[in-house]
Amino acid sequence: MRVFITGGTGLIGSAVIAELITAGHSVTALTRSEASATKAQAAGAETATGTLTDFDVLREQATRADGVIHLAFGNDFSSPEALADNIADETAALETLGDALLGTGKPLVVVSGTPQAEGRPSTEDDPLPAFGPVAGRSITVDKILALADRGIRTSSIRLPRTVHNNGDGGFAGLLTQIARQTGVAGYPGSGAQRWPAVHVRDAAALFRLALENAPGGTAWHAVADEGDSVKDIMTVVGRQLRLPVAEVPAGNFGPLGVIFMADQPASSARTRAESGWQPKHPSLLADLENIQA
Repeated sequence: MRVFITGGTGLIGSAVIAELITAGHSVTALTRSEASATKAQAAGAETATGTLTDFDVLREQATRADGVIHLAFGNDFSSPEALADNIADETAALETLGDALLGTGKPLVVVSGTPQAEGRPSTEDDPLPAFGPVAGRSITVDKILALADRGIRTSSIRLPRTVHNNGDGGFAGLLTQIARQTGVAGYPGSGAQRWPAVHVRDAAALFRLALENAPGGTAWHAVADEGDSVKDIMTVVGRQLRLPVAEVPAGNFGPLGVIFMADQPASSARTRAESGWQPKHPSLLADLENIQA
């Protein structure tokens, strides 16, 4: 299969490209810089120069491809306005990709986060959040999944709070970066809130399975660990970085503070049953032991 991928040179995208090529697919990656293009080409992908706002490039590549995986998202989380801009750019890009694929029967795999369910792990049947800082992204993903009724084999991979590799990545990776900057392995609230997690190579395998086999309108959870407490996560980080571990105000984390405070375990039982996916790489707490001081 000829696959077009956005966000192919990030932590997750790089693993997805490797997974696809190993499985015999060919890949074209959207790249915005010469450095990104070099990285994608070294991994075995062809490249198309552009960003999420280069709609002609997106439309052309989607039309040429046998399937599309969308992973790109802005990295600026410095303010609510920056987050809103990231969501707006992604929405416009996905609308363009969807329009290009209407009636083709081709797969379009998109990404979101796992939802929150009060007092229990969320499941694939739970809706994405309709309110809050990422509600706009949820609305867009739901609209894309609905395109299954218009001749696109749409699917969504719901990623957990942390997609990790060697102690890097996801919200745990962000907290680790903040700990290095501040000299404290800090966590908001009591630290009892639980975050699900998955190793990046396991997540990549599920993206491939969705591309190849997921029925239109499918939402799958890429969850290996249902929920580690944030305090347990930061205890490992603090030990590895030789820093004190302590509760800090949620406001210290900017617009992400309210998200970091949420208890959000998630299950992948239905995903495993439907797809045959079985995570096999290290858990988050085990992987954090790879952090170097």
